[in-house]
Amino acid sequence: MSNEEAPALNLYYDDVEIGGELTTPAHVVTYEDILKFADVTLDHHPLHVDEEYCKKTKFGRPIAHGLYGLSLMEGLKTKLKMYETTSIASLGWDKVRFKAPIFPGDEVHVRVVFATKRDSSKPGRGVVTESVLLINQNDDVVTEAEHATLLIKRGYDETGAPV
Repeated sequence: MSNEEAPALNLYYDDVEIGGELTTPAHVVTYEDILKFADVTLDHHPLHVDEEYCKKTKFGRPIAHGLYGLSLMEGLKTKLKMYETTSIASLGWDKVRFKAPIFPGDEVHVRVVFATKRDSSKPGRGVVTESVLLINQNDDVVTEAEHATLLIKRGYDETGAPV
């Protein structure tokens, strides 16, 4: 893995090919990451922040918040610069499933598969649905979801006006 900035893919709606896949660089989750997320979200459930409590659970140690995994999925996707200047908006996440725990020390990456695309009701735009998987170092899917994004079409600006 290089410290160099990834070149921007900057995909327009027109560039997205159904079935196409992208994979992000890996990220190692730390206990400090989990504690920071707990502070930001005000979710200090002992499953995430209390090591002594966790020793008595089936996990035996702290686990990351499910929403941390989902947030990390979006953060890792931005490393790909898929839609650096072509995204109008995220339309939402659906079918989110927390499949397995995320532990401190896990090395995770994201696989994005372009699942569907359709024209928007407004000109110059289209909606792309991505199947997004957060995968750990053992190749286990720990979080899965679908994400819909609104993209600019080539030859248009974000308002739908021809350029």
